[in-house]
Amino acid sequence: MSNQKSIWETLNKPLQNKLALWGGLECTVNRVGDVYQDQIVRSGHHDRLSDLDLIADLGIRALRYPILWERTAPDHPDQPDWSWPDERLNRLRQLDIRPIVGLVHHGCGPRYATYDTPAFEDGLARFARQVAERYPWIDAYTPINEPLTTARFGGLYGLWYPHGRSNQLFVDLLLRECRATIRVMAEIRAVQPNAQLIQTDDLGKTHSTPVLSYQAELENERRWLGWDLLCGHVTPHHPLWAYLRESGASEADLWYLIEHACPPSVIGVNHYVTSERYIDHRIHHYPTHLHGGNGYHRYADTEVVRAAPEQRTGLATLLQEAWQRYALPIVVTEAHLGDRPEEQMRWLGELWQQAQQAQDAGADVRAVSVWAIMGLYDWHCLLTRREDRHEPGVFNVSSGIPEPTELATMLKRLTAGEPIGSLVPPGPGWWQTPDAQIYHASEPLVSNSVE
Repeated sequence: MSNQKSIWETLNKPLQNKLALWGGLECTVNRVGDVYQDQIVRSGHHDRLSDLDLIADLGIRALRYPILWERTAPDHPDQPDWSWPDERLNRLRQLDIRPIVGLVHHGCGPRYATYDTPAFEDGLARFARQVAERYPWIDAYTPINEPLTTARFGGLYGLWYPHGRSNQLFVDLLLRECRATIRVMAEIRAVQPNAQLIQTDDLGKTHSTPVLSYQAELENERRWLGWDLLCGHVTPHHPLWAYLRESGASEADLWYLIEHACPPSVIGVNHYVTSERYIDHRIHHYPTHLHGGNGYHRYADTEVVRAAPEQRTGLATLLQEAWQRYALPIVVTEAHLGDRPEEQMRWLGELWQQAQQAQDAGADVRAVSVWAIMGLYDWHCLLTRREDRHEPGVFNVSSGIPEPTELATMLKRLTAGEPIGSLVPPGPGWWQTPDAQIYHASEPLVSNSVE
């Protein structure tokens, strides 16, 4: 590489109130029923090597990049096709962009080793070793993106394969993902001892009516569970030890993770306007598609900015909570809003400024990553249907040709050193206005227990 100074030289020491700009491509390969979706193909990035030059022109020098198991070895573990990653990773080296390589992104693994089977752990560890041996210069990995969120969507909410709706399946999937991550990093570090684990997950908070405070408390403990398990923090004294045991985890399962702890090198925080939730037992105030429950209460679940915006915590406080819990470097690994470019600019500006606020309060926050550089498809329905609804990112690819939005200009100016405050369009974002609140959570509280 032309510039031998690694981004990890800055990651290994605290920055003095200076954030780096990272980037990322929405690259989910998820499964619904028997159908796999591939965002890399749908965005056209699969066929456009030139996208990497466009990303380099933004000034980005660290990029979350997919070398996904389901794409590289979809049919058989002994038949990987390295042609696509070879070309892309070689070009990233030429452009002096350091990849943070993802191996599974909201995926369940290929058909021969899905994450509801023991074959997932063996298969992903084997694939990781192949990747590390082929690209020994790569020193940063996210083996499984958002393991907690993926386990929720696949095991608890029934949205993705294997479409479960039980605590038992959720816990089984999450523990398997954590064991797989530990084994993956052992295989990678056997080849590249300095490899960093950049462990991402969604970080928000659940707010509630007083009636549902017990459910909010559970969800606010559960949001940390993936990181806690990898750090070896889930001992018999952990608040969720009993929940895990009651959900089918054996003591051997849990002690394995304690004894083989693999703390992240960096806590990767993904944060969206949807990340902070509000749950309300007064379901008659909300449309039926927001209704759910836990077996004791029926309740609605929506964004806190839609129902009780005054309760919103905000990213700065969430980053401080993560710092106080783990005392590990933090990167905001996904910052994206599906909206008009000026609103996307306001959202990125807010997250950037809140990351700076967390730094000022003492949290070791290193970077903010602009996400979905080439946009994404059908996340409005959480990839449960194919409707071909495109959300632009830094580029709009709906025509098949990447067209830069105003966000691209903002990023170039940001990487050139201009202060974030001068780059944000005037006026509040929609989530900061009174019009954002379309449900009202201030009426008298009435219990709504399931009989």
